[in-house]
Amino acid sequence: MRDDSDTLIHDPNGGMPRLLAIMRRLRDPDTGCPWDIEQTFSTIAPYTIEEAYEVADAIEREAWDELKGELGDLLLQVVYHAEIGAERGLFDFPSIADAISDKMVARHPHVFGAESREKSAAEQTRDWETIKAAERAERARSGVLDDVALNLPALMRAEKLQKRAARVGFDWPGVDEVLAKITEEARELAEARTHLTAQKVAEEMGDLLFVMANLARHLQVDPEEALRSANRKFTRRFAYIEAQLARSDRHPEDSDLAEMDALWDRAKAEGL
Repeated sequence: MRDDSDTLIHDPNGGMPRLLAIMRRLRDPDTGCPWDIEQTFSTIAPYTIEEAYEVADAIEREAWDELKGELGDLLLQVVYHAEIGAERGLFDFPSIADAISDKMVARHPHVFGAESREKSAAEQTRDWETIKAAERAERARSGVLDDVALNLPALMRAEKLQKRAARVGFDWPGVDEVLAKITEEARELAEARTHLTAQKVAEEMGDLLFVMANLARHLQVDPEEALRSANRKFTRRFAYIEAQLARSDRHPEDSDLAEMDALWDRAKAEGL
């Protein structure tokens, strides 16, 4: 029996039952919050994505004092979707927990079943993909790319699409062929910008980015992490430029490219 009492809602040690009760109260059509009542799966989804990135950001910054709060924000998103699902008779929080528990047990027969644990990480990954393929078949989603999520960041989705295709043999033989394709796509982009429409230029740019993701995969580099690292490096070095200009009470807009480029090289030389 569900407990939505004020006693539970205000219990600082109420744990998961408390959070579920709070969400039910927020969504109550008579006494809940008007904003929360209006929300749907679609309107909440962007917040779910944002909260997942904020968890990743806290981990990347090693902001361990913030991580608990960020994980709580992400958990709230799951609870939100669970409550909407319960209202529609689709699923509820316990059924969500049961579903993921069933999946983890089924996908780890070497831990929870009779299979041997004497497997390499590569062998376990292969077995995981075999099980996932069987699950896709059961859901009548037999296409190789069918369950690569549409709303993943584009670079991450490109890598996943390519990995999935590679498993069935649709892949470049090696890095040299990918580099040749990058040269080809870069040439096509250069040609497109001189005489084709903006839409065609954007298409060619997408092709180049897609093959760059393929190169990262062949080099066993995580393209998302590589680009995040490049972003961090750019931020550090540009902050150095700003700091150096501030010594003479100036801002970047008071400088010029030659000076800022020289300061960039100094930042680079100093290991930033």
